[in-house]
Amino acid sequence: MPRRSQEDRSRSTRAALEQAGRQLFTERGFAATSAEELVSEAGVTRGALHHHYGDKRGLFLAVLEQLEVETTEEVERAIATVDETEVMAGMTVGLGVFLELCQRPDMLRIALTDAPAVLGWQAWREFEADHGLGVITTQLQRAHAAGMIADASIPVLAQLVISVVSEAALIVAHAEDVEQARARVQHSVLLLVSGLLRTEN
Repeated sequence: MPRRSQEDRSRSTRAALEQAGRQLFTERGFAATSAEELVSEAGVTRGALHHHYGDKRGLFLAVLEQLEVETTEEVERAIATVDETEVMAGMTVGLGVFLELCQRPDMLRIALTDAPAVLGWQAWREFEADHGLGVITTQLQRAHAAGMIADASIPVLAQLVISVVSEAALIVAHAEDVEQARARVQHSVLLLVSGLLRTEN
């Protein structure tokens, strides 16, 4: 068998570390997971962690990035099943899928619980905006094109809406009755968003 290339080995090492990170950060949280446990679970050396990610925080950021990309793609796929002209229906479907995904253990622990503390509040909000903002902006642009939004700054509206959606996810994440909280939050967010739209031109 030919020897694996350096890039193949690096890719395999990164995949092992990110898989281990996702598992341990979900089960124990960032603070309670040590670098030694991460490399042991991944079956790699401590030097490999430092080479590819710098430290435990660097690995956490890579896992968080992976989670956010997956979440955004799932929301986009769900919205794509709705006719583009049905703007409110698309927003409803997208929000419902997002809140459902936020109930997964890895999203709850890594993205919603630990990420604000590890990144810092402002950096976490910027990170969320980097991933979810495009989805919201696209929906608002469709609404504007359909004459459902009066002349306004779509980028500003999108920033405000993503702040509402991020807060909604946190409310659900920290609720005692998650299902009840999700239903109430989804209704409330859609009520706010519907106030931006007009059904008649």
